[in-house]
Amino acid sequence: MTSSHISRDLASVLEPVTGQVYFSPECHSNYEKLGFAPSRGEFNGVMAPDGPAYFTSRGSVMGQVPGEVVAAAFGVFNPATVIPSVSHGWSITDAATICAARDNGAIAQLVRLLGTSPDGVSTARSILLRATEVLRPEGRALFAGLRSLPLPGTELGDVWRLGDMLREYRGDSHTAAWISAGLTACEIGLMSELYWGLPIKSYSRTRGWSEEDFAEAVENLQRLGCISADGELTPHGRDVREQIEVNTDKQMECVLRAIGADVNELITILKPWGAAIRAGKGYPASGPHDLANAAK
Repeated sequence: MTSSHISRDLASVLEPVTGQVYFSPECHSNYEKLGFAPSRGEFNGVMAPDGPAYFTSRGSVMGQVPGEVVAAAFGVFNPATVIPSVSHGWSITDAATICAARDNGAIAQLVRLLGTSPDGVSTARSILLRATEVLRPEGRALFAGLRSLPLPGTELGDVWRLGDMLREYRGDSHTAAWISAGLTACEIGLMSELYWGLPIKSYSRTRGWSEEDFAEAVENLQRLGCISADGELTPHGRDVREQIEVNTDKQMECVLRAIGADVNELITILKPWGAAIRAGKGYPASGPHDLANAAK
């Protein structure tokens, strides 16, 4: 198995454990108490977050930064959606308060679905700590923000924080990869959903782009030979998109070196956790990392 396969497998098993923060009823309740709107309702079998609460809470790990900075760090969302959402967020709360609400809600859902000490939690914490200690913050704003925060102080809470660091480190690395390939945020969204086997303009609609944005992006991708006239990914386009994923994987090789032979044990520990989280409706049955893994 190549390092790319291992890197994507690790990202896939980490995703429901860390990404469940965005679908946690406990988080939604905490944000509602701060003045945000409640969950938007069920989405793919889980409770979807309020948009402003999502942007503000995830961005709060970087401190009380303006929406422009949050949009830049998240990368794939339309800034016209992000900026007013974060401005609204900072009008009703502050970074420290919503960051604490985020931590509390994420860990509470993990405890509810996995218990306080799921099998392998001590080992997972030890391996993830080793994995994150080697990572550098340059060019990786969301990872750096998480790195600046203290660990929650429980084994399960620490696993969540350390896993979130790896999740955002890969996300920051992926952003660097598609920017260096000369793509825009809207363009990478369209290419990704086609690469995953989804209809064009389906998943990327959740990123706030308008029909005008899509039309401009499609026109440019067709000019580059990445999308066909009927809206399908061309062989060249698939090669371009796969190389972006490979370049992301390369940036994660330092993680795999730090984990070493323990990577299979970590994956074995986390995989049933993810299954339990999904069974408890804490994370969608199929997320983007699963689709990316299937596309490799």
